[in-house]
Amino acid sequence: MLRLTWRNLVARKLRLLMSTLAIVLGIGFLAGVMTFSSGLNATFDNIIKGSTQDGVVRTEGEASFEASGAGTSALLTPDDVARLDALPEVARAAGSVDGLGSYLLGKDGKVVGGQGAPTLAFNYAESENMLGEPVLELESGRWPERAGEVALDASSAERGTYRIGDTVSLIVPFGEPRRTFELVGTGNLNGGGTAGATLVLLETGQAQDIFLGGQDGFTSVALTAADGVTQGDLAVAAKKVVPTGFTAVTGDEVVAESQDQVGQFLGVFSIFLTAFAVIAIVVGAFIIFNTFSILVGQRVRESALLRALGASKKQVTRSVLVEAFLMALVGSTLGLLLGLGLSRALAAVFRAIGLDISGDVLTLNLGTVVAAYVVGIIVTMVAALVPARRASKVSPVAALRDDLTVQEKGLHRRLVFGTIALVVGGALVVAGFADAPGSSALWIGAGAVIWVVTVAVMAPVLGHPVLVACRAVFGRLFGTAGRLAGENALRNPRRTGATASALMIGLAVVSAVAVLAASTDKTNAALIDEQFRSDFLVQSPTFQSFPTSIGDQMERVDGVATVSRQQYTPALIGGEQATVTGNDESFGQIYQLDMVQGTQAISGDEVLLTKDTAVQHSVGVGDTLAVAFPGGKSIDLEVAGIFESSYATGSISVPMSVLEQAGLKRSDVTLSINVDEGADLAAVQTALDRVVKDIPIVSVQDKVEFTETTSGQINQLLAIIYALLALAVIIAVIGIVNTLGLSVLERTREIGLLRAVGLSRRRLRRMVTLESVAIALLGALLGMGLGLAIGVLLRQSLSDDLTELALPVGSLVAFLAVAVIFGVLAAIVPAIRASRMKVLDAIATE
Repeated sequence: MLRLTWRNLVARKLRLLMSTLAIVLGIGFLAGVMTFSSGLNATFDNIIKGSTQDGVVRTEGEASFEASGAGTSALLTPDDVARLDALPEVARAAGSVDGLGSYLLGKDGKVVGGQGAPTLAFNYAESENMLGEPVLELESGRWPERAGEVALDASSAERGTYRIGDTVSLIVPFGEPRRTFELVGTGNLNGGGTAGATLVLLETGQAQDIFLGGQDGFTSVALTAADGVTQGDLAVAAKKVVPTGFTAVTGDEVVAESQDQVGQFLGVFSIFLTAFAVIAIVVGAFIIFNTFSILVGQRVRESALLRALGASKKQVTRSVLVEAFLMALVGSTLGLLLGLGLSRALAAVFRAIGLDISGDVLTLNLGTVVAAYVVGIIVTMVAALVPARRASKVSPVAALRDDLTVQEKGLHRRLVFGTIALVVGGALVVAGFADAPGSSALWIGAGAVIWVVTVAVMAPVLGHPVLVACRAVFGRLFGTAGRLAGENALRNPRRTGATASALMIGLAVVSAVAVLAASTDKTNAALIDEQFRSDFLVQSPTFQSFPTSIGDQMERVDGVATVSRQQYTPALIGGEQATVTGNDESFGQIYQLDMVQGTQAISGDEVLLTKDTAVQHSVGVGDTLAVAFPGGKSIDLEVAGIFESSYATGSISVPMSVLEQAGLKRSDVTLSINVDEGADLAAVQTALDRVVKDIPIVSVQDKVEFTETTSGQINQLLAIIYALLALAVIIAVIGIVNTLGLSVLERTREIGLLRAVGLSRRRLRRMVTLESVAIALLGALLGMGLGLAIGVLLRQSLSDDLTELALPVGSLVAFLAVAVIFGVLAAIVPAIRASRMKVLDAIATE
């Protein structure tokens, strides 16, 4: 039996190769995602460990804010650094000036790195990491030694097309926004580059002038332990001499904090990509199941002969499963190789948007290899199990008569159990709407998964009306070839349904995402139309801070009546991280919030909360809320008002004076501008644009432009999701090609007879093509209908945030057209193959 199984595999290489492609693509995407994710982790781990010293002196509470760009005005003096350097436990203490809110401009005047990784600007000072190696590695030139000099990381210098000696342009957060420097060197962080971040190194005095307003101080101090001193002993000794408001932490603590912060982002990112890999694998499983069903159906006579010759049911089942195992082995191996290439392709895509991952860390590790083989083998074996058992249960006499047909009883049973499953999924959806807000989407998502799987299984039954309609329409439009195509699609509903199901799954997800995206776009447009009360909005596309001098200049523009400023900062409330918005006194002159309780007018130590935030922290008007700001300062704020969520301000809003009291450096994130009554809006905008013409990080927008920008961001995310889902659709198309190819082989004699009675090659090709189109239409209509329903239900569950429902009719029509095109493309090879058959040889085929 094993020799026979091997002979069958060798004899059917082409048909099994098409089936193997499904698992190759699915496993390839899974392996690619895992390899890319592990490479991301390795890249950041290397950088974090390679750039962290034995100990760091920093402001209290800073750990929670390191990745958010918050900056305090608290400084360490040169005397503080000297006291630390004099400790016997310290081999070297190096004062650091960490600059926030800087941007490197390339020679083309655009921001290097686009809107991707941040710019890390600080003074150059010699220091060693925990391994005793230099934190910074010089690649060319030298480090900056005097004011007006700068060193960059090698990658950013290349992206900005800078060479040693060139004049470099920087946008800085304080004073004159745009500064120029001479490039004197390039280098990198120890541990493997910067992962796309831009590294800017300045002479200490220059960094103090730019980031500290000329004060002779430091934002932190890097400590190198003396020989034989542990990190713990180093931190304890340093804490004894640091001033109030500062603390000393070990390098291991810094590494753990940084890894945790990076890990949160990478974890979400990895889950996002893995979800698409799972979809691809599920679609591939349907293709494998369908392929083995066809192969088993074509070999019923062979199975019967084996049974007659003494083979047991287990041996026949085992024979099919061995084929599946070998196919899974080959598919998983090829998938691993494809995954390695895919991970590098993903790295190239992310490198283009500013996240640079070194190819050296993109290697197949043991976990990825094991996961690929386990998933590939299990999915393939499970998909082949039902056809294998079906092969063993075929009666030898019935099989020898070649009289094996799909019984209606099976479809009836499928309908009954499928209906029950649909009801169960519906019950979960209903439970979701009855559940507490926030978790309802999980219930609906669970119900949606059950619906998708159930509809895939019930496709032979649910799709019958669609196929009947296709037969009628094709017959009218294309005559005999069209009617034959419709009959072929209806002949084996299980096969047609299983093939269409693969496409259905992909389009169901695509359609649901399209509904949510369209609803988000419409909701944003409605909210902007309702809440956009200023004539112009000035901000960075990534909501990063920019110098207050920009607002100062705009206040002096002719025709400008009011400029309201906002600043964002992270904070801790009850140990949980939140974002606090600081509004100036002009905020109320432009925006009127929808107040639920209290008043919008706040001053002193008062705070405004959205209704959801007030419920989250169990506070009401008159209650006190303790807010801890970067630098460790905590301020008790009285809740003065509660309002409905608004685009105009954040969920936690305070007067700008509170941020100043907390010791935060002043910067702006948003400027809301109203003009004088009767002023020429176009002329005012032109004047405002002139203020920021040399500062590409900031744009001036009116309501229409802001709406278009928001919509464009949604469309960019949607394009990424569609691109990832395209793999599942491609696998489904391969399934259609595979099914048609096997079907053509199965109907060799029939095709010969059709040709003998006068069916031309052109009409034969048309028949096969229309059969493919029918399958594609079935999958598209089932998927789009189901996805539309799921999308509407998910939007309803999120109605507090997505207040508007939008049906993407244009997108759905495009999906249907693409499905038809894919159906035509999938039929090309099988149709040509069918038309080239020799008539007499085909008729003589047994």
